[in-house]
Amino acid sequence: MRIMGLDFGSVTVGVAVSDPLELTAQGIETIRYAEHKKNLLFERLKTLIEHYEVQSLVVGLPMDLIGTETARAEASRGFAKSMRKKFHLPVEMWDERLTTAAAERILIDADLSRKKRKKVIDMEAAVLILQSYLDKKGMEKKRDERT
Repeated sequence: MRIMGLDFGSVTVGVAVSDPLELTAQGIETIRYAEHKKNLLFERLKTLIEHYEVQSLVVGLPMDLIGTETARAEASRGFAKSMRKKFHLPVEMWDERLTTAAAERILIDADLSRKKRKKVIDMEAAVLILQSYLDKKGMEKKRDERT
């Protein structure tokens, strides 16, 4: 089973997918879309979901530093609802606090130019969202095995 992580933005969606054992997240791509052509976004996501045999989705939930949902959270929740309806897959919202900032640091440390960073930052944020979800899920599984 694979899980797909999504960093939903107003013009791009970063996409990451887990390995089959659900241990690690890998970046797939950043999808650019126009609000009035969201059908193209969903077509591309459908292709990726089928190709990677995705069985559940994790959508980043924008939160501020004190844990309150930001103005973008409503759009992310709407996107998650659309994903549930279109693909009939479980969708979980996941705190994406500071993922874009962390992604930026990782890409700067990798010595990517500003232009290259702009192209992949949302995908890297999706990797961080999904990896934190997988790490939490893995810790819960280990805890349950001990009890």
